Amino acid sequence: MRFLISGGPTHEFLDDVRYLGNPSTGGLGIAVAEAARQAAHPATLVLGPTHLADPAGVEVVRVVSANEMHAAMTDRLASADAVVMTAAVSDYRPKSRVVGKIKKGAQELVLDLVKNPDILGDLGKMAGDRVLVGFALEAAPPEEARELARGKLDAKNLDLVVLNRCGSFGGSGMEDVTVLARTGTVTELGAIDKASLARWLVDWCEREGGNGQRGKGNL
Repeated sequence: MRFLISGGPTHEFLDDVRYLGNPSTGGLGIAVAEAARQAAHPATLVLGPTHLADPAGVEVVRVVSANEMHAAMTDRLASADAVVMTAAVSDYRPKSRVVGKIKKGAQELVLDLVKNPDILGDLGKMAGDRVLVGFALEAAPPEEARELARGKLDAKNLDLVVLNRCGSFGGSGMEDVTVLARTGTVTELGAIDKASLARWLVDWCEREGGNGQRGKGNL
């Protein structure tokens, strides 16, 4: 079973020194890639900017922006059996990038932003019989957060969505994890470290995906 994994943040540059981003470290994507390798599965990791080292024994494709990650993921989808989209992708980018450095002036700075491509949504349209796992980071109360995650699962044609409550971004673990499957199954994992969650996800993909021959309607 060949895994295609995304990880880390994306950076959307305002000028040559400033960017829009988030605190994601890429640790979960790296953990999933390592778990796949340890289970003897080939893995490709499309990794945004991070200080963490590339995992051994895994093909790593380094990217910076959401557009670069979109291209890297869609270009490699055909060779994958399972896709795990852990990356924290910027929803917006500056409409234009300033060459050099924006100088501080007397006036307020107003940014003109445009939407980035919906990588997970586009992968869902192209997935075919591949297993597709997405993530939802929500700040809403538990029941509302679960409904939002379920809506994401349906809207983006996912097989599994991992719901994480805001508050554990960038650390070694995740504080409040719930996993929702297309079948309707809900699994409460609670507080879990990234390595354990990664192994859980690889095991789930093995059980549900087989050799990539399972159709979406058969889940």
